Amino acid sequence: MTVNTKNLVSITEANQNFSRVARLVDENGSAIIIKNNAPRYLIIEFSQFEQEQSMLDDDVLAISRRIMAKNREAYEVLAG
Repeated sequence: MTVNTKNLVSITEANQNFSRVARLVDENGSAIIIKNNAPRYLIIEFSQFEQEQSMLDDDVLAISRRIMAKNREAYEVLAG
């Protein structure tokens, strides 16, 4: 993941000025809150989270279908 340094906010500043964090997310799609000079939290729009979660669910379903197709004979034996 590439980190845009314009999206970095210290935890102290985020605590004191959360509206700035929200504005960064609105403008850039995300904000990274740093604690002890290391990235600690990622804030994204909820709609982006839902979209990514949906893609993950689709990936799991696709993998499940492949496994079931590959092992169809074994499943049929077990079901019989």
